[in-house]
Amino acid sequence: MAKRDNISMSVIRRLPRYYRFLSELAQEGVMRISSKELADKMRFTASQVRQDFNCFGGFGQQGYGYSVEQLKNEIESILGLHEPKRAILIGAGNLGRAVAAHMAFEPKGIKLIGIFDHDEKLIGTVLRNVKISDMKLLEQFCLKHQPNLAILCVPKEAAKELSRRLYALDIRYYWNFSHYDLTTDYPDVVVENVHMSDSLMTLCYRISDDIEKKQTQTHLQHNKEQSG
Repeated sequence: MAKRDNISMSVIRRLPRYYRFLSELAQEGVMRISSKELADKMRFTASQVRQDFNCFGGFGQQGYGYSVEQLKNEIESILGLHEPKRAILIGAGNLGRAVAAHMAFEPKGIKLIGIFDHDEKLIGTVLRNVKISDMKLLEQFCLKHQPNLAILCVPKEAAKELSRRLYALDIRYYWNFSHYDLTTDYPDVVVENVHMSDSLMTLCYRISDDIEKKQTQTHLQHNKEQSG
């Protein structure tokens, strides 16, 4: 399966879900799966699954479906998980510690090589087998170890100056929890912004919408019973 140019981000963002489901199937000993079975698990249509895979050349056999292990490996390759990216994490507060402690970086193609913070109480302590370093040593560390990626777990007000320092160190890839929009000042960076509050508000909308629909259904059912 060859990579192609101009793949839509909507397709790219579905690939990790495919990979997660296929990894679970492989662990369960499932050898092959049809596009319909995979679509049912992901709540897509079989046509959507086939279209997504066709973006990368498509594979699978009529009447046979997809080899789970092969498809998992192909998606792993497309996502670049075979090529570890060297990452530094900035901010070892509550959020940073949670990200460092609980995120399975290595299976996701990331090797955490450095953690930085200003807090003297944290400097020198070890988190995920990585010693937390003083922010003053950021430039020295980056020039020596050449990280590819910065994970920003700092407040928005601190992120602007921090991003200036990181950009000057030729770091162009970011996993950004700070709510600061790096692309405003640095349009050439590649960034994935994580807004947990946005996700929570989206959930609130879905809850409200679901409750409203159920209330409407209950009201309609009540009227039907009354009229009957």
